[in-house]
Amino acid sequence: MIRKSLPLLALGLAACATAQTPPAAVSTGPEVNFRDRLPSEEIVYFVLPDRFENGDPTNDLGDFTGNRLQTGYDPTAKGFFHGGDLKGLTDRLDYLEKLGVTAIWFAPIFQNKPVQGPPGDESAGYHGYWVTDFTRPDGHFGTREEFKAFVGAAHARGMKVYMDIITNHTADVITYADGDATNFEYRSKGDYPYSTRGGPDGARINEGFMGDSDSSEANFAKLTDPNYAYIPVVPEAEKDVKVPAWLNDPIYYHNRGNSSFTGEDSRFGDFSGLDDLFTEHPRVRAGMIEIFGDWVRDTGVDGFRIDTARHVDPGFWQEFVPALEAVAKENGIPNFHMFGEVYKDIPENGYIAEYTRRDKLPAVLDFAFQAAMRELLGRDKGTVVLAHMFDGDVLYEGGEDTAGKLPTFLGNHDMGRFSTLIKWDKPEISQDELLKRVMLGHAMMLSLRGSPVIYYGDEQGFVGDGNDQLAREDMFPSRTAVYNDNDLIGTDATTADSNFDENHPLFRLIAEFSAIRRAHSALTRGRQEVRHYEQEPGIFAVSRFDPDEGTEYLAVFNTTGAPRSANVMLGYDARRLDTLAGSCPAAVTAPGSAAFTLPAFGWAVCRVSETSK
Repeated sequence: MIRKSLPLLALGLAACATAQTPPAAVSTGPEVNFRDRLPSEEIVYFVLPDRFENGDPTNDLGDFTGNRLQTGYDPTAKGFFHGGDLKGLTDRLDYLEKLGVTAIWFAPIFQNKPVQGPPGDESAGYHGYWVTDFTRPDGHFGTREEFKAFVGAAHARGMKVYMDIITNHTADVITYADGDATNFEYRSKGDYPYSTRGGPDGARINEGFMGDSDSSEANFAKLTDPNYAYIPVVPEAEKDVKVPAWLNDPIYYHNRGNSSFTGEDSRFGDFSGLDDLFTEHPRVRAGMIEIFGDWVRDTGVDGFRIDTARHVDPGFWQEFVPALEAVAKENGIPNFHMFGEVYKDIPENGYIAEYTRRDKLPAVLDFAFQAAMRELLGRDKGTVVLAHMFDGDVLYEGGEDTAGKLPTFLGNHDMGRFSTLIKWDKPEISQDELLKRVMLGHAMMLSLRGSPVIYYGDEQGFVGDGNDQLAREDMFPSRTAVYNDNDLIGTDATTADSNFDENHPLFRLIAEFSAIRRAHSALTRGRQEVRHYEQEPGIFAVSRFDPDEGTEYLAVFNTTGAPRSANVMLGYDARRLDTLAGSCPAAVTAPGSAAFTLPAFGWAVCRVSETSK
């Protein structure tokens, strides 16, 4: 018997990245039951509020007065506040909705120390990761009421909101009276045990404390002296700067010096000088649960991206995660999504999977996917790299189901934009080829398993000069010279212009693929099976299966700069194919095989429309 699938939604894309003229995006309208969507169903937009849109210039100085070293505001400097805020985000929700975004993840909005750093090398907390007050937004971004208004406006459109949170550290406030002698280098637990002051031969302190592996209140009640490794000092001018007030006590910090991000000090050292919280301490655990539980209760946010998750002890997450899941459930948020940052830029998922097993994080950012995509499109490695990475999905706690909800991404605010990474790998690449490779990367990410994350500005062809501060350009007209001389792709604009162009080829491509993804649950909730890969650059193909009806979809990609053909395996019952994007063959060549010919950097997304039973 021949069985026909239901008619396809009338969606079409250019056959390949070369064409760059996909039709306007199809809007599906707001979703009433957005809370019921699973994390794998979200299309996420990651944005730094300071660099997106300046909706209220009156808050550009935050709560401060004076020059840039007092206020943190200098729109000409890449490392200072530029003026973007919560009102600007709210004002641009139409733009994000047209892009196809269903969830917005923004860098931390908590009150930050405005400026840090040694004389001549200062920078500001525009990025949000130097928190002093965890209970309110930074004055540069707006008020708590404006944040709640933003969440409400996003929810009214069916969009979820993910907060970026930090539990590993606070702003750099604590110094060490004896730190200059060693340049604040890390002092280990063996050389400087909790039981003595200044080394094993020092005066005995903290009698009866049995170390940080016992997180009971009874044990930590015996840790009363923080002077075991260094002598921590809180400057008088900042003795009450942290909120809640308990955060001002040095006893709740490790105070062992700067991390080198290896071995023991990766967990117990200060992250680039930031005050490293003693997350083994029961008071710290309870305090962080209270802080972030209150944000969920009061604002109804839908999830957390967890900064520097690998630098926090596993026991903390084993308490924090279930506590916050319970708060979310009590407040009518059934699919609250938490995903940790575990930075590892290799195309293998064993390391990041550890944190879903040992630490019990529900999900992690998919750095393995990012690294594999760079290997394919920046370094011309065989598509086998991506196939092997997907083979490792079984390593996550929960296996392939967990892998399906991992946020996938191509570049970010730390490592740099995908376009920039490709330019590093291919310094002589033309603008035209760079655009094609970036377009293909987004087409793949939006078709493969995981929850795709668009880094703000990528949809406008931003190409930064580097990573970190050089990857954090303004969407509103920039006054930063090091940004404004960038050569963007797909446009004649520069960052000196307002970059919210809904006709940009990358905007249109992302919008189209987002519409396809949202219209077909196989691409959001469906099982994935790798169907074709090669030892060299070439064809990569997967099948995705409708979770309810079992209908098979094929997504096929060409990672080379020349046309390529391949016979791609698919289900033996498949007979005919319909095209969602690119160019699909109308029928299989033989049971179990379909012939594909794709142009340079091209793609095809197809659905099996007839089967034989």
